[in-house]
Amino acid sequence: MKIPFISQEELSKIAAEFPTPFHLYDEKGIREKARALNQAFSWNKGFKEYFAVKATPNPTILKILQEENCGVDCATEVELLMSHKLGFTDIMFSSNNTPAEEYRYARQIGAIINLDAYEDIAFLKENAGLPETISLRYNPGGIFALGTDIMDHPEESKFGMTKTQLMQGFKELKAAGVKEFGLHALLASNTVTNDYYPTLAGELFELAVEVKEETGIELSFINLSGGIGVNYLPDQEANDIALIGQKVHQVFDAVLQPAGLGQIKIFTELGRFMLAPHGLLVTRVHHRKKTYRDYVGVDASAVNLLRPAMYGSYHHITNMTNPQGEPEIVDVVGSLCENNDKFAAGRELPHVRVGDLLVIHDTGAHGFSMGYQYNGRLRSAEILYQTNGQAKMIRRAEKPEDYFATLYGFNFEK
Repeated sequence: MKIPFISQEELSKIAAEFPTPFHLYDEKGIREKARALNQAFSWNKGFKEYFAVKATPNPTILKILQEENCGVDCATEVELLMSHKLGFTDIMFSSNNTPAEEYRYARQIGAIINLDAYEDIAFLKENAGLPETISLRYNPGGIFALGTDIMDHPEESKFGMTKTQLMQGFKELKAAGVKEFGLHALLASNTVTNDYYPTLAGELFELAVEVKEETGIELSFINLSGGIGVNYLPDQEANDIALIGQKVHQVFDAVLQPAGLGQIKIFTELGRFMLAPHGLLVTRVHHRKKTYRDYVGVDASAVNLLRPAMYGSYHHITNMTNPQGEPEIVDVVGSLCENNDKFAAGRELPHVRVGDLLVIHDTGAHGFSMGYQYNGRLRSAEILYQTNGQAKMIRRAEKPEDYFATLYGFNFEK
């Protein structure tokens, strides 16, 4: 079982004030997670978490993380614009297939540019000039595995450059006057194991030693990126960030310290781990239907949470109104004209009645942010459950006027 961060009584009050569906975020949980991460890596003097804006691009959430000493990782100009407007000075720009104007803006606001491709070096130099600090993204190819478990296939990823390209890139950048260098890699996503980061760190730390030996460059920072996941399944054990930090520390001391590279700063870019468990999609049951299966129709849809429809992802569901109801097997579905608009298929839930409030767990990252407007369904509000127990709207729900705004004047008038 997964236990929601809010009681049925408190949620009912919030749902009476704010129409469902909406995304609800737990401020207390977000702050505690950021503090736990910073504590886990406090042994590294230059440690910095660059929160992945794409996971939860809401200014209020970003300000909370800023107050907890986090920077931001951006992938597009709009994310850069939002972060700069919020006063962030620690900004990482990890993009790919990047337009020249976005590199120029990143340089203008002082973001650290993390180049995805060897070919981007010449492109950046020609179109925006080379900054004094730059990072390169590494892709080792092959298959990434922990023991006998295959975690991912870097060779199939469009991101990063080969080791040969990486070394050549560092040499060219050094010759061109770049003064500080970083290394970045993401070899697997959403890992639910305490061994991913330490294993990745070992590969990157050893590579840093090779970089020093081959190019004479002593890296300023190594960015472990994201990849630490969350336990979407109720029987999975959550990652232990304190243990992960301890294991990375051990590898740091074993590999980098003897090589005279103990000054290297460790960066992370965690989105899912930081926010997913601290968000719920709150939805109300509107219909029941029985054909070859039993269907529970809710007022949320894939517009509000795309992951189950796109990836077949599991998100736990709790019946907040009738938690002790007789168990039944149902499909929980939205109203889109798509058969994959399902939050759960063949799921056992306490008996669900029309009017019941359901919460869909672990939607705090890549939930609202992956939303869209198919069928003219509009994106929902976002609500913050504050540390003082009060609820505050931090993004209003879209209105038809928002949907029509880009159409006025094109055979469609107000």
